[in-house]
Amino acid sequence: MTSMSSAAGEADEPRRPLTAAAVPPGERGATRIADRVVAKIAGRAAREALGELPADAARPYATVVVHHSLARIRMHLELDYPCDIGARCRAVRHRVVERVVALVGMEVSEVAVQVERLHPAQAQGVAQGRTR
Repeated sequence: MTSMSSAAGEADEPRRPLTAAAVPPGERGATRIADRVVAKIAGRAAREALGELPADAARPYATVVVHHSLARIRMHLELDYPCDIGARCRAVRHRVVERVVALVGMEVSEVAVQVERLHPAQAQGVAQGRTR
């Protein structure tokens, strides 16, 4: 008879909703980071890596494809010339991967850098045109 009374007592208690602490983290839901958010982070990281740009250069921007927790990034840059283009592109790749991993926690499978335009450096005090 005791077993029946305890079962009846449990049935009379109201059910409490599960709290976040009672549900394991993997079952609570998911976070999705939009492609455009990763693109903004990548563009900002590229600006950090490049430092000062020529006055008439467009800001670096990125196009991103995110699949689950893996990002593929294409950077579009304008650089001053002459410069070590390869070294500047490596610096951009490194900084973009570093910032995306740190801020979003997403793996980066590829950072393709596309140099859209080169801006010739204007030598100060040197006459333009042909000299003898």
